[in-house]
Amino acid sequence: MTRTTLEEFQRELRETGGYCTPDARRAPRRAKPGFWTTLRYSLGIARVFPYCAITEPLGRLTTEKWVNVCFSTVTTAERLGMNVIVEGFGGRRDYDGPVMYLSNHMSMTETILLPPILHTFGPFSYVAKASLAHLPFLEKAAEHMRMVPISRQSPREDLLHILKVGQERISSGDSFLIFPQGARYETFSRQKYSSIGAKLAERAGCPVVPIVVDTRCQPTRKEGILRNVLKDFGPVNTSFDIRVACGPVIPNARSKVMHEAAFDWMATKLESWGLPVER
Repeated sequence: MTRTTLEEFQRELRETGGYCTPDARRAPRRAKPGFWTTLRYSLGIARVFPYCAITEPLGRLTTEKWVNVCFSTVTTAERLGMNVIVEGFGGRRDYDGPVMYLSNHMSMTETILLPPILHTFGPFSYVAKASLAHLPFLEKAAEHMRMVPISRQSPREDLLHILKVGQERISSGDSFLIFPQGARYETFSRQKYSSIGAKLAERAGCPVVPIVVDTRCQPTRKEGILRNVLKDFGPVNTSFDIRVACGPVIPNARSKVMHEAAFDWMATKLESWGLPVER
């Protein structure tokens, strides 16, 4: 099999608003679940961390190289026989300007998969837990890659920080990515769905673009002796494909209006995929 390249992937997104793994770029059989499949997938998506830690001190890390190494999420999944399906980005392609992306959060996979997708449509910043930036040698790299770290220890301080930095980034031309759930959940719940992204969009005067992901192929590890050190890399189930869908560009309005419109679209789309939703 031949591998999909980042250039081919992004060209397909720009031309059609989507991507679906071609048969020739996918292993003919899905890898059997087990230790080796989990290890292969985990190493494929996690290689971004040592890559950034090594190249940043050498002055060789660029946004383009970061996006390219993040793209290994796609090629790793395809080598294990899974499909990567991206849809609905035609509206985002046709909108010229920064937007507020709101995405559900299921696993580590989407934090590495989304950069090659979103970067197709322009520069973006994103919110992530501060502990990622505090991994050895990664603090400078995280700053370089436009990450906005939050501690999750003081919700009020996190809110003020996101509103301040987010408005500055959007004003400078960056789109902004937030996971309104804050943490990873299998169920998309209104109770866990924060309005912070819509509030930032209202302040910055930009539209909201909802995104949903289905990355249950590798859930967060919840039990076992490895849950404390490898919780981000649970057992891989290759019977699930990886899916990403982009919703409509929701025009700037009062935050409550954008918040509800985004939630309704996301909930409906996830339900159509058979994923649990609490309205």
